[in-house]
Amino acid sequence: MTTSTKAITPSLHFLLCHPSHFIALGFGAGLSPKAPGTVGTLVGLPFFWLLTFMPEPVHYVAITLLFLIGIPLCTRTGKALGISDHGSIVWDEIVAMMLVLEFTPASPLWWGVAFLLFRLFDIWKPAPISQCDAKIKGGLGVMFDDLLAAIYTIISLKVLLCLVLN
Repeated sequence: MTTSTKAITPSLHFLLCHPSHFIALGFGAGLSPKAPGTVGTLVGLPFFWLLTFMPEPVHYVAITLLFLIGIPLCTRTGKALGISDHGSIVWDEIVAMMLVLEFTPASPLWWGVAFLLFRLFDIWKPAPISQCDAKIKGGLGVMFDDLLAAIYTIISLKVLLCLVLN
């Protein structure tokens, strides 16, 4: 959903001019000149670690709320940037990585595997991720394709765990 005839490049001023932009751009991670999606995914790691101090049922509620809050945040920021799924919008990666970690063993090795698998699926976008990405626009589309990449990652992790542990 392009909302203007020309997309803009986000800057520090853009990041700080509205709370939606600050959050959608991952508190600045989305301003990374190289691989902003990867940098945004990395931001999800300490966010999830903080969540581990809460009871597990709170995790599911928090991740769901962060996903739902992301829809209007990403919609507003995408409109302001002129491209609904601008590469600098990384809130979707942050929340999706948190979801993946909820189903990942708490070890640096498995968190690393989860990170790599998530980046693979997020970049590759195997079916139906690519079809959803093309058809669902706005903030919902931004958030939904990463939700699907997270689901692919969780399934892959569970298969790997079964292979390793058996």
